[in-house]
Amino acid sequence: MHQMTLAEIARGLADKKFSSEELTRTLLARIAQLDPQLNSFISLTEDLALSQAKAADARRANGESGALLGAPIAHKDLFCTQGIRTSCGSKMLDNFKAPYDATVVAKLAAAGTVTLGKTNMDEFAMGSGNESSYYGVARNPWNLEHVPGGSSGGSAAAVAARLLPAATGTDTGGSIRQPAALTNLTGLKPTYGRVSRWGMIAYASSLDQGGPLARTAEDCALLLQGMAGFDPQDSTSIDEPVPDYAAGLGASIQGLRIGVPKEYFGAGLDPRIAELIQASIKELEKLGAIVKEISLPNMQHAIPAYYVIAPAEASSNLSRFDGVRFGYRCENPKDLTDLYKRSRGEGFGAEVQRRILVGAYALSAGYYDAYYLQAQKIRRLIKNDFMAAFNDVDLILGPTTPNPAWKIGAKSSDPVAAYLEDVYTITANLAGLPGLSMPAGFVDGLPVGVQLLAPYFQEGRLLNVAHQYQLNTDWHTRTPEGF
Repeated sequence: MHQMTLAEIARGLADKKFSSEELTRTLLARIAQLDPQLNSFISLTEDLALSQAKAADARRANGESGALLGAPIAHKDLFCTQGIRTSCGSKMLDNFKAPYDATVVAKLAAAGTVTLGKTNMDEFAMGSGNESSYYGVARNPWNLEHVPGGSSGGSAAAVAARLLPAATGTDTGGSIRQPAALTNLTGLKPTYGRVSRWGMIAYASSLDQGGPLARTAEDCALLLQGMAGFDPQDSTSIDEPVPDYAAGLGASIQGLRIGVPKEYFGAGLDPRIAELIQASIKELEKLGAIVKEISLPNMQHAIPAYYVIAPAEASSNLSRFDGVRFGYRCENPKDLTDLYKRSRGEGFGAEVQRRILVGAYALSAGYYDAYYLQAQKIRRLIKNDFMAAFNDVDLILGPTTPNPAWKIGAKSSDPVAAYLEDVYTITANLAGLPGLSMPAGFVDGLPVGVQLLAPYFQEGRLLNVAHQYQLNTDWHTRTPEGF
């Protein structure tokens, strides 16, 4: 049962080939057996999962149906879950049990999903390799000595290892698409505002967006259907109708115009990945797509702009963690200043502290105009580049990452080297665009992804193209040895 996709599980449950409870027990046993070598979960929720599975079986027995009714998933551990630890991968929130469900959690629960647990992640979603987690690095099932990507690394590792069919993630600068690429999954970052951020612990509020991680585009369509929609509790949620994503998967891509930016194929890209991207282009051309070269001239400024804007927002968002109201508190503080200093110094890890310091500096009185304001101007130029490109093409294609997954610890002494792994993904967050990564092959036995970007609210088109590609390739069907 563990090899089934979400779509296959939905059909099996509808045909009464097995029950949700049977499936849940099978996967919980598999997690207990295999996750110690992966470290993909922070918390398991066996009792909740079994009660939700029994409830889903009862709903089906009463005549209800639905693609997600009885389907097992897991949530990245920054989605608040009522009465369950929501740690954000940090010592700061190690003892925090959320008093409510995030909108994403509530919507998926209402659709009948079964929550198996909360997955490992970079602390406060800050990282590209899942190496900053207070609970230790999650490991890539394709090679346990390598990272699974980040910050949604636990979700990616768990799905890639067939511990469960799908999981939620969040994407601030590529944190769904990059781990999807490094673990041979399909991952989708929706348009900013498509999925509610209410109850999703914030890193950088103008960049964060929740989305699905699964093995296929079809599964991502099913999970996104349950996650997306307007939420009046989230001031950045957009009141836009949600289409039936699964229904649109069968459309032809004949005549679809795909742009390939020349800036994507510079010196930083592994030439073996470049070859795989070209092979993907040829597959799409066989299906009728028209491919042309385009330019995104301001892409070179994306990383410096992102690493001013994101830390600036993080320094503001994380100021609430002060040892007073909730979360970690130092022992025996001498006074209020000592409480603040030691609670934050002991509760936050090195990467989070680094970004808070950078962000506070960028927002300080003497440097706001020189750094933060300039970064926001670059952000507008990057968005304008995309808008100009989408006048000529329907989608933009390129590599998801410049390199395959690196060895655990290989970039620990050089944070900037890890930041550069996000070079192809962060522009979509700066512009608020939807993006998808899908499996495109292997380099040295490690997976590689191809990225598709679309105009606002065109998630359906991304999923359709990825699905058609997956009907004609088998990369997404490959399973890591031993799993």
